[in-house]
Amino acid sequence: MTMTSSASPPDAARSKQKDPLKKVVAAAAAGNALEWFDFSSYAFFAAYISANFFMQGDTGSGMIATFLVFAVGFIARPLGAIVLGSYRDTHGRKATLMLTVSLMAVGTFIIGFAPPIWAIGIGAPILLTIGRLFQGFSAGGEIGGATSYLVEKAPPERRAGLTGWLQGSMGIANAMSALLGVIITSAFPEEEIVAWAWRIPFFVGLLIVPVAIYIRKQLNETEEFLQMKEDLGAKKQTPIRDLFRSYRKQLLVAALMAILWQVSVYALVIYSTVYYASDAAGLGFTSNEAFWASLAGNLVMIFACVYAGRLADRFGTRRTLRWTTWALIVVPVPALALLHAVPTLPMLIGIHIVLCVAVSGFAGIIPSALARAFPPEVRSTGTSFSYNIAAIFFAGFTPALMTWAIGFTPLATGIYVALAGVVALITLPFFTRMVAKQESFD
Repeated sequence: MTMTSSASPPDAARSKQKDPLKKVVAAAAAGNALEWFDFSSYAFFAAYISANFFMQGDTGSGMIATFLVFAVGFIARPLGAIVLGSYRDTHGRKATLMLTVSLMAVGTFIIGFAPPIWAIGIGAPILLTIGRLFQGFSAGGEIGGATSYLVEKAPPERRAGLTGWLQGSMGIANAMSALLGVIITSAFPEEEIVAWAWRIPFFVGLLIVPVAIYIRKQLNETEEFLQMKEDLGAKKQTPIRDLFRSYRKQLLVAALMAILWQVSVYALVIYSTVYYASDAAGLGFTSNEAFWASLAGNLVMIFACVYAGRLADRFGTRRTLRWTTWALIVVPVPALALLHAVPTLPMLIGIHIVLCVAVSGFAGIIPSALARAFPPEVRSTGTSFSYNIAAIFFAGFTPALMTWAIGFTPLATGIYVALAGVVALITLPFFTRMVAKQESFD
């Protein structure tokens, strides 16, 4: 007896969209890793970038200028979130994943090949700024796209755990940057690093691009997006208008929750390599020792982010967000105080691992929670915009702010994270109720 398929044509079409979860995670994480690799490379090598693109004399002013250019990239992120998020919500998750990684490559190329200030004068910092704007615009659409893709592809009971790989990929990228920092500061004298070797991480970033594009090219569209398009039919989509007309409260609450995500990552993970070796902090570590600590912490962070997501799947996102928020309020200041009391290399590595684990607990969970706060028709735009509005003030300016603040107290980074944690703790009840309206949310 011959069996015939009972699937309708749309169902049959969607059945072809199945992807192995490992492939989905690898594709989503690849571009996210490239984004973080470029950002962390800039922050980790900020002292050498400062020496190439700003007039020397006042090292502190040069570093602040370098981090202000770093912050400029974040100003472009909300624009990227709106433009690329809207494109993704109307044209598909896959197409925009390809576009964001290509735009990131342009920014990386400009920074990696920009001549120094003594070669082209004011043109040097201008090119550096243009490169950061490209990176910022691309990054504005990357996190919402990758998160939306993973959330929609993952089984409901595994969403937080699989989405945790996005922040796990941040650990991979930061570890790669730190490893290159260890190699470069060990293999080259200071003069050669200043002259040209600081550019090596950006050249490596360009080598990652073809791999990320190839992996993402193999993807299929998500079933949830295809179902949404089928339901809407010929109806014109207006995700930007819909977002600001119907989801203003969700945007505000999601942005408030994203503040702790931004501050903890940029103050304790990204800025740490500069902090540990800075004269203002008074710890006395070399750049090489700071890179070793960053490498160790970020290797642990890869697995800690994923494990945090799995804990959220097991015990509930609401409960684990509360636990991890308290950890970021309580842990950083005593940990940094202990490091200042015992400034040895083993203590540095141990403290940085503890800080990275504390950050991972929250950062491994919050991406999937933010995406689940918005319905599919505005999910990418809403996730990207709320994340990147917080990023302008609480990520982009964090390194420059911390460079200034540690002149007053060496514990400034820990205090800043604790204050952001208080904001998240106050916001959390509103956030969890908001997400519960979209789906079952423990």
